[in-house]
Amino acid sequence: MITFDVVQGSQEWLELRANYDTASEAPTMMGFSPYMSRSALMRQKKTGGVEEVGAHKQALFDRGHAAELSARVIVEEAIGEELFPITGVNEQNGLLASFDGLTMGGKTGYEHKLWNESVAAQVRSGNLGPEYYWQLEQQLLLSGAEKIIFVCSDGTPEKFLSMEYRAGNGRAEQLRAGWKQFREDLAVYQPVEVLPAAVAEPVMALPALSIQVNGAISLISNLDAFGRGLKAFVAGLNTNPSDDQAFADAELAVKTLKRAEDALEAAKASALGQTASIDEMTRTVALYADLARTNRLMLEKLVKARKESIRVEIRQAGNDAFALHVANLNKRLGAPYLNLTITDFAGVMRGMKTVASLRNAVDTELARAKIEANAIADRIQINLATLQELAGEHQFLFADSAQIVLKANDDLIALVKLRIAYHKVAEDKRLEAERAEEQVGIRQPMQQATSSGHSAVLSSPAPKPKVVSTATGPRPTDADIIRVLANHYHVSDEKVIFWISQMSTAQKQSA
Repeated sequence: MITFDVVQGSQEWLELRANYDTASEAPTMMGFSPYMSRSALMRQKKTGGVEEVGAHKQALFDRGHAAELSARVIVEEAIGEELFPITGVNEQNGLLASFDGLTMGGKTGYEHKLWNESVAAQVRSGNLGPEYYWQLEQQLLLSGAEKIIFVCSDGTPEKFLSMEYRAGNGRAEQLRAGWKQFREDLAVYQPVEVLPAAVAEPVMALPALSIQVNGAISLISNLDAFGRGLKAFVAGLNTNPSDDQAFADAELAVKTLKRAEDALEAAKASALGQTASIDEMTRTVALYADLARTNRLMLEKLVKARKESIRVEIRQAGNDAFALHVANLNKRLGAPYLNLTITDFAGVMRGMKTVASLRNAVDTELARAKIEANAIADRIQINLATLQELAGEHQFLFADSAQIVLKANDDLIALVKLRIAYHKVAEDKRLEAERAEEQVGIRQPMQQATSSGHSAVLSSPAPKPKVVSTATGPRPTDADIIRVLANHYHVSDEKVIFWISQMSTAQKQSA
């Protein structure tokens, strides 16, 4: 790790961070940040755009920095060592981490978060969530430190909580794989226009409806003007919304049409309350009320159907992208070893309301599934090489290679050795049976010759038992060894073979 003595928050520090994948970005990259989506981070990395820090956020940063300085003194007193705030990078893997503190020997790091009841609860439990531990994992990976002292405080002893964080089992590998996949996705990422949260555009208000009836049963109303306004409003409806803005406009139009229905019903009721019957007015009101209601119901159904259609399109795009990724992995492996169903696009989309949030949820799940598929493919690649090396001339024993290469490598090694050993035992038994049959065939002519008074003349001597020579003398065959052990311990030959395979695995691990 190369260290830089730069002040966090300074322009020099910001410029340095822009060239690397930072520890504070790790939770976002892994899809666990509550503050930024993975898609937003990808856009930021691609375009170089950085969110401007407003006065409120800057004040929060200043409070956090002040609390960090005060809490560092408390931690130093507790561990008996000085902590130095530094920024470190690794040129080979492109990672960066800014440490609130690191001891001179580099064995202990320090990370501070401003007091927050949610964070404090996690520290009390000693169990940090992924929105925090991925940052610490990158700090440990980069520095080689043994632990990070994670602190939540406001800078005072009264509000000060701390815990030790050590690397989680397998998390460093997951982090490396996560950044690898992120960079691959970034290479083909095409920025899309980022729009503010959709707010419905103001719509033309329909004329205020007024119907009055005088004592002579003469009608005074602006019903015609209201009708013209309603027809113009309906004609301007967007019946094919496809983005958050259009959906917001359509939902507001539904509310406007509902208000028109209510207004017409109220006006009709008021008029009918003033006269017994005004046929033309009631028919006109009914016509306009039906127009408003019909279009409102149509638009409600259309919006619902279009939203579901977009959800299906986004989910299918994720399925197609993952299928292509698996196909490319199988191409690399040389055969369709991978047939994975490890995605849960429907699950991650549940509860998402906007098109942007749906796309980010699917993109993040797609990245997670790609990382898992890559790990499985890597394991298969290693197992294929192991199988080729250990099986040798016994490849015919592994017709089910497509299934067994999915096993853990140690399990595969044990299985290969067991099958080969069992095959050798079976082969030795077969050869021994053949020799026995040959001996029987030789003895029969000799017995016949003796009984007739003639000596038998054989063209070739009887075969000798198979013996393997060693430096100290002949060695019994594998079958003989297995048979002796099986008889001694009163177990089957297969059990002895399994014991021997376990011995081989244990010796390899100890070596």
